[in-house]
Amino acid sequence: MPRPVTEPVTEALLAFVGVTLGIAALFQLSRFVPFVAEYLQVLVAAIFLWLPAWLARRSGGELADFGFSLTGLGRSLRVGLLPLAAIFPLFLVGFVLYYQLVYAQDAGPLAALRLPGRRFLGWDALSWERLAHVVDLGLLESAFAQVVVVAIPEELFFRGYLQARFEQAWPAARRFAGGGVGRALVCSSLLFAISHVAVDLDPRRLAVFFPALLFGWMRSATGSIVAGVAAHAAANLYIDMLHRTFFR
Repeated sequence: MPRPVTEPVTEALLAFVGVTLGIAALFQLSRFVPFVAEYLQVLVAAIFLWLPAWLARRSGGELADFGFSLTGLGRSLRVGLLPLAAIFPLFLVGFVLYYQLVYAQDAGPLAALRLPGRRFLGWDALSWERLAHVVDLGLLESAFAQVVVVAIPEELFFRGYLQARFEQAWPAARRFAGGGVGRALVCSSLLFAISHVAVDLDPRRLAVFFPALLFGWMRSATGSIVAGVAAHAAANLYIDMLHRTFFR
């Protein structure tokens, strides 16, 4: 007998609520418990990795059902990284223009968005000296952490598990370049954004909804989370590099 339409959605929403509450609790504990503070990212990653694995085993499936597979690796990497060649330069311009407004002398209410204790360098930061400061061994460590501790766990849960469950109930009515575009993509991306806000209560974190749409489309277009992992890790690393370059 086919599963009722509401069953995969209900399961996914319950999983989302449980994960979000667990992560929010860890975040609050990290303020008082040094061990939790030191290993917070690892503990969060463990939750994101364990729950899909447990749910897959419980239903008699495997993680490959949630896109945890290297099948079509070359195509997944192309789908994940090629769009960034167009997005990154545009983001760079928007990043600098945004902080020029925030750090302007007459910024007014926007001044509240300034980073505490940080000075914005503007376009003058684009020098070989600054770039040499940014590109070091610490960048490699950060890249490893972004892939293993952030991108893989989050993509497995949100795009691999949640989006797959939603697509069971709401198959995409439209496709763009091979990727489904519909309610499942929007809902999984919205929950991704809500989870970020629920942890630290910063409404600006809702902006992650937009890259989540891209990561979800990549998951649908390739059948794997690899493309989303590559794009997710590269995007986080790029933003980190921008902050290290343009702020002192």
